[in-house]
Parts: sequence; C-alpha cells; structure tokens
Amino acid sequence: MLRYLTAGESHGPALVVVVEGLPAGLPITTETIGLELARRRLGFGRGPRMRFEADEIELLSGVRHGSTLGSPLSVVIHNTEWPKWREEMSPEPGVSDTPLRQPRPGHADLVGMQKYGFDDARNVLERASARETAARVAAGAIAKALLSHLGTSVISHVTRMGAAAVAADVARPQPSDLDVVDASPVRCFDAVSEAAMVAEIEAAAKEGDSLGGVIEVLGYGVPPGLGSHVHWDRRIDGLLAQGLMSIHAMKGVELGEGFEVAAKRGSDAHDEILWDESTGYSRASDRAGGTEGGMTSGGLLVVRAAMKPLASLNRPVLRTVDIDTKEETVAFKQRTDVTAVPAAGVVAETMVALVLASEALRKFGGDSLIEFVRNYDAYRSTLT
Repeated sequence: MLRYLTAGESHGPALVVVVEGLPAGLPITTETIGLELARRRLGFGRGPRMRFEADEIELLSGVRHGSTLGSPLSVVIHNTEWPKWREEMSPEPGVSDTPLRQPRPGHADLVGMQKYGFDDARNVLERASARETAARVAAGAIAKALLSHLGTSVISHVTRMGAAAVAADVARPQPSDLDVVDASPVRCFDAVSEAAMVAEIEAAAKEGDSLGGVIEVLGYGVPPGLGSHVHWDRRIDGLLAQGLMSIHAMKGVELGEGFEVAAKRGSDAHDEILWDESTGYSRASDRAGGTEGGMTSGGLLVVRAAMKPLASLNRPVLRTVDIDTKEETVAFKQRTDVTAVPAAGVVAETMVALVLASEALRKFGGDSLIEFVRNYDAYRSTLT
C-alpha cells in the first residue's frame, strides 16, 4: 500500500512530499519527476506566475544511485520566488503589514478563517492554494513509474472548456498520443474542439472572467481486481472519486457513462462479458468505465472530473464583506488565470495513478520491484 503526505505553503520556501511503501529497485531520478511537473505548467489561459515560478527539485531520501531503497522517499520542490516572500511568510514571531481581510468567494478563505480563528486570509490561502498539487504531481510521477512495470499507463485530455465540448464520437487518445495532447494549448486531442476551446478562453479573458471544464482520465492496461467489493472504503470507484474530488475546484466525478447511464434501461446500461481462447475475457462495451463491483475489470479505465470556473476574477468583481468593518467590499486578488483546466488534467492523472499504484501494491505486494512484478505475472497467469 502506498502512502504519501505533502507539506508546504504556496509562497513558502518549498513544498515537500514523502512517499512511503515503494518497493526497492524502482528507477527514479529528478528528471522523472521534473518532466511531470513541467507538464503541470502547460495550458492556454494560465497567468504570469507560471512563467517565473520554476520548480527546483531535490531528492532528499529514499533513492540511491537512481533507484529506490524501500525506505520513505522524500522530494523537495524549492520555491525560486521565496526571497520575495521571506519576510511576509517568515516562521519567526511577528505580524503582517498587509493582512488580507476581504475573503474571496469560491475559495477557502472565509470558512478557513472561521474554522481556525484567523483574522488574516493568508493563513488559509497559502495551504489551500493549488500550488500544493505540485507536490502531488511529484508523487504521481513515482506512481506512474511503478505502474509502467505492469504495462499500465494513465493519461488525460480535456473534453470540455466552458461551452465548447468534444463530440461523443471523437476517438480517445492512446498512451502514444500523449505528446500530441500536451502539444495542444488546451490539452485537447480533437483539433476542431481545440479551436473552439481557445476561442472560449479568449472571450472570457476579454471580459475579465474565468472558465471551468471537464477532464477525462484514461487508464490503459489496468489489471483486473484492484480494489475490493468486500469493504466500503476499498472500493476502487470510491477511491478514484475521493482522489479526484480532493483536487482544488473539482465539483463532480463520473466513471464511464456516469450520469448518462442513469437515463438508460438496464438492457443498454451494462458491459456484456465475452470470451476468446487467445485473449481471455473481454467486454462488449466500456459503459462502466473499467470498474465493476468496486474493482477494476481489466478494461479501459474512464473517469471524468468537472472543474468549476476559477473564483478570482478581474471583472466583473464578486462581492464580499470586510471582516473588520462588516461592510460590503470586493475580494482581494491573488492570481489572474482565466482557466487552469489543462493543467488540472495532469493533476488528475496524478491522483488516478496514485490510487491505482496503491491498490496494485496492496494486491501484489513485494519488497522489491522484481518481487512485485513477479507476483503480478503469477496473478496474470491465473486470469485465463
């Protein structure tokens, strides 16, 4: 079973992630992690912060000469902008000269201040910031590396940006198409839809507004039997939903045809089981999204997450209340992205990969990568 814990604030000196439960002998380098973090910075509609906030990665423990040791692995992502924030974010005793007292609607500001008794929203927003997902992506890069030894790939693409959506009959990308997806300014695999999405972003930017969208995550080569029907908290669909809903600004998750299948009759809602002497079991469709009874079925894993529009706007402004005077005012501004949907797709890949890797380790076990793969191969031989 894989466990991980992130720490750090958005404008602090660094983000940290500790990953525990990895087998020994898994090849990992800073380049492995850096490539995934670079993908997180992609996307048309991002603000200027993405251009100057570089990710400096340091492997602090758990890796020697490019391979994991079986001990906890820790990654530090240094903040190159820290010198500008050293005084404002200092851990030493003191007070802020510019406390934030106008909480932003749609953010954790006000509720976090109420929960912890703060009078400065920065105490909340620094940890609630989506910058934290950089640490998750670092962990996800490691999870993807582990899954690759099972022949499992996790990719994503954007299927909706505001009102612009990919048609249902458009082909999904394969793992070999990931570079094509990442080359798209909106990480969309369909050129026609890409143009419409870019136009949506440009129109929203012109009006000072923001956009949400939908991301589809695809899992290829996922072994059957990950998860469990036995316990409520080990159902793979529940774990996937929790992982994706934990991403900032996500408001909905569906597997396979999700809500659409609720409008169908049972005769059109399920994936019939087929058998072939050479390939074994297969399904006639993928309506359930590669899960059945709380477990992966061995088919294509399809899960989508809906992201709301970002709540910090240039105009029109959103009303709020000054927590000191209780008078109506406008919220302070912390970022200027029109949309972060393309980058959120990379984070969504991360969460799916972490869930799958954790359940794969639970099922196949092994203290070393060789043992882990050997156990998987033995399991696979029993499936036909």
